[in-house]
Amino acid sequence: MILRMSTLFLRTLREDPADAEVPSHTLLVRAGYVRRVAPGIFTWLPLGYRVLRRVERVVREEMDAFGAQEVHFPALLPREPYESTGRWDEYGPTLFRLQDRKGADYLLGPTHEEMFTLLVKSEYSSYKDLPISLYQIQSKFRDEARPRAGILRGREFVMKDSYSFDLDDTGLQRSYEQHRRAYIRIFDRLGLEYVVVSAMAGAMGGSRSEEFLAPCEHGEDTFVRSSDGLYAANVEAVVTPVPEAMDASAVPAAHVEATPNCESIDDLVALANREFPRTDGRPWSAADTLKNVVLQLSYLDGRTEPLVVGIPGDREVDLRRVEAAVFPATVEPFTEQDFAGHPGLVRGYIGPQILGSTTASGIRYLVDPRVVSGSVWISGANEHGQHTVDLVMGRDFTPDGTIEAAQIRDGDPAPDGHGTLAGARGIEIGHIFQLGTKYAQALDLKVLDDSGQQRVVTMGSYGIGVSRAVAAVAEQSHDEMGLIWPRSIAPADVHIVEAGKDAAVAEQATRIAQGLTALGLEVLLDDRDRVSPGVKFKDAELLGIPTIVVVGKALADGVVEVRDRRSGERRLVLLERAIDEIASEVRGS
Repeated sequence: MILRMSTLFLRTLREDPADAEVPSHTLLVRAGYVRRVAPGIFTWLPLGYRVLRRVERVVREEMDAFGAQEVHFPALLPREPYESTGRWDEYGPTLFRLQDRKGADYLLGPTHEEMFTLLVKSEYSSYKDLPISLYQIQSKFRDEARPRAGILRGREFVMKDSYSFDLDDTGLQRSYEQHRRAYIRIFDRLGLEYVVVSAMAGAMGGSRSEEFLAPCEHGEDTFVRSSDGLYAANVEAVVTPVPEAMDASAVPAAHVEATPNCESIDDLVALANREFPRTDGRPWSAADTLKNVVLQLSYLDGRTEPLVVGIPGDREVDLRRVEAAVFPATVEPFTEQDFAGHPGLVRGYIGPQILGSTTASGIRYLVDPRVVSGSVWISGANEHGQHTVDLVMGRDFTPDGTIEAAQIRDGDPAPDGHGTLAGARGIEIGHIFQLGTKYAQALDLKVLDDSGQQRVVTMGSYGIGVSRAVAAVAEQSHDEMGLIWPRSIAPADVHIVEAGKDAAVAEQATRIAQGLTALGLEVLLDDRDRVSPGVKFKDAELLGIPTIVVVGKALADGVVEVRDRRSGERRLVLLERAIDEIASEVRGS
């Protein structure tokens, strides 16, 4: 079909939108693909909606290819199933809750595990019905506290979520691998650069979990890759290699020392090396100091609890890693008011001797995995201006356990023992989980096995951010002039520009457009009368359709110009051969 810009519902903008923070937001608005309705809520305009539907088509084709079947649930859902699984409360303020006129509680679906589980429960009762994989492509709703970055982080978004149902873990593994391979094909077809990383399950629950991340400097997820390329993980999922326990039999008894004028850990280390050298002859370093950070945990039932995290002093606490470790509790810094309620915690000089659930303070104390038995530390002495030196883990203090809380740094050893880690940022475009029996157990999804016994079904959950994928492609595929769509999801195959007022220009442009559509291609024809060629060229670059055909002055020589938006290459094509050559180029790329 031919999309004529003279009648197309489209307005491009020359200025960046004031609220845009990332390139995809800027360009999708400027190019007339989306328009903001409210914070985190966007309207898809005709060209943008065409891109979105093309992404959906790729997703559907690959899901259908391995036997998954599409269903469609309502967005408005009852409270009861989510209460059964605990997620009515677990989702906290991110859940859109509402009541009908009779006072019954409902929610706008953030994800649909419960609905899929209940659907299968209502229809299937035998192991002979399994395995089955079901999916939908539908709008989801989450009340983000700070919606930002356009359609990358919105309150309403389009998502493909699918669920596998198997009799046992062996079947789940097969279904998981089917989805994983389908995701690889999908993201390859979308033209995305991506990395598959180990991840935390979070609110979804379950065991194995992997994220598909599109590397991007503006991405909200931080991940690491090993130097040998064999390991990749979201930072929340990185497991610290644990050192061997140490022999501290020769370490003298812990001793409290005055440490005046130590405003920083570097000051403390310098003083310790001057006044209290180590007995093993090695100099103290910041990594030998034990920094104890107090946090406040908040639980869904309204309870709060102080938690002290002990980490080597050369590192900082990563709150995202802490939240992943203590989920579903949320984490906040300890305030002045909180410290006032715990006078035993001397800010800046907290030592581990008074910490732990078995001590008088009763404050839970978790340490970094590097704090192993026999390791020797300098830490606070719980008095202003004083620190304890030669403090031995397991001899002088015993934590309640370990926690992955310290920031991951470039150069850290990879958990698999091969190479070192380097950090990068990315956009989450897909996430797959082996849920196991969490939801089936909560909602009593069972089938009869071959021996006539009731068996709880095991499940997998698999999501793709469909609207987010549009933004991720825009983040990765643009230049200073505008968007550069991969051909698989571009809103049209060819953009024809009428660059002149001569009747012959319009005639030949229309002829080429009709010829291309007759061959099954979709064409955007810029046939606007009162728009200069310069503006049309700028719009063609901004809109980002991969093949641009200019019908203009060169027509006098019997040629048209064909531009490749991706490479910038330009070439002249004989008019009589233009339709066949352009069609061949489009189909071959």
